[in-house]
Amino acid sequence: MRNEPTILFVEDDPTVRFASTQALELAGRQVRSFASAELVMDHIEPGFPGVLLTDVRLPGIDGLALLERARQIVPDLPVILVTGHGDITMAVEAMRMGAYDFIEKPFSADRLNDVITRALTVRRLSLEVSALRAELNARSRIDARLIGRSASMAGVRRVILNIAPTDADVLIVGETGAGKELVARCLHDYSGRKTRNFVAVACGGTPAAIFDSEMFGHQEGAFVGATHPRIGKLEHASGGTIFLDEIESMTDELQVKLLRVLQERQFERLGSNEVQPMTSRVIAAIQTDSATGNLRNDLYYRLSVVVLKIPPLRERREDIPSLLGHFLLQASYRYERPVPELSADRMNRLMAHAWPGNVRELRNVADRLALGMPTGLEVDGDAPAVPRALDEQMALFERQLIEEALSRSNGRAAAAAELLGVPKKTLYDKMKRLGITNDQNRGGPATESV
Repeated sequence: MRNEPTILFVEDDPTVRFASTQALELAGRQVRSFASAELVMDHIEPGFPGVLLTDVRLPGIDGLALLERARQIVPDLPVILVTGHGDITMAVEAMRMGAYDFIEKPFSADRLNDVITRALTVRRLSLEVSALRAELNARSRIDARLIGRSASMAGVRRVILNIAPTDADVLIVGETGAGKELVARCLHDYSGRKTRNFVAVACGGTPAAIFDSEMFGHQEGAFVGATHPRIGKLEHASGGTIFLDEIESMTDELQVKLLRVLQERQFERLGSNEVQPMTSRVIAAIQTDSATGNLRNDLYYRLSVVVLKIPPLRERREDIPSLLGHFLLQASYRYERPVPELSADRMNRLMAHAWPGNVRELRNVADRLALGMPTGLEVDGDAPAVPRALDEQMALFERQLIEEALSRSNGRAAAAAELLGVPKKTLYDKMKRLGITNDQNRGGPATESV
């Protein structure tokens, strides 16, 4: 009963109570009726998924007092008041107190059902927003930031947690949109440097003419137009992390300058002879393994103390349902829209898509779905990149169901087994066969998700 959208109806007149209850039930509503406010109070609790419909004039606690008490327990609970002809002024005042709407006696079944429908929609949206806020606030584990139960993503998380506390430089390899900057941020946030700055530098977007000033800073008068001293990216990242994205796009001359700084761990501002220590950790990123051909060998070997490869989305399709669900919740909250339901056919098409834009493309598709717009994938019919055998499709579908149940159960396998209607041993066997892990990773800050 708690999880069903229920109408709590309070009316002391048995004839009106019976007729109104019958009209709502004929419209397919779940109704619980009460003769007094005192009787309904025990059924109003935080998270109640329905609405309260109450007459204003009641014996004992009246409708206005019930409105006040109910909203103290559930501040966003829609309360609809039923008023007599002479109670309109009082009903308007109740609206100012937070009532959702009022219905004047006598009212038709259609009028009652229309108000209830709108109130239930408001309540459903309110609960979805509250659930999303709670989920976003609770996302403090690394598996809640780097979403995915695939073996490849589990391996990425393990490496991050292993090397994050160290000062080792890291080279991240991954396609556009795969989440390289998020991985870099996780390395920073799960380290002792998390209270200092994380500074991202788009190497491909920094003109060579201003590279020295951007990276190392400059003194006043160092060049024409330098009217004020400037702190560079390296100095701003002192004690923290500097992330050099698309480092392969730098010219050979700039690579030489950067290599010297990395080797000596010190630099000078333009126009100054004072040596500044470099205390930041360096994390660099390139798009593919082939991009290393654009890097000087000495710079590559200096950066690649640890090489962390991020798998493209097409190689971890089993992560698509959980990623899409997360992005849909975010988009629905951001645009104040209900979370859309996806048919099995549409999900199969999404699973089969090639995803050249990786996770970034999937996030955009989730935004379009939340806005009720075409995904943009229909232009190519969402044709599978590679035909899949029946057993492989079944495994993907089974994995999707199990991961969804685990997510809804906050990772508790016993509760997930109950949701799926299977014995716990059966669920454990399937998880082992499909390589589904259910580890609880240690905590840390959370603001983004791959």
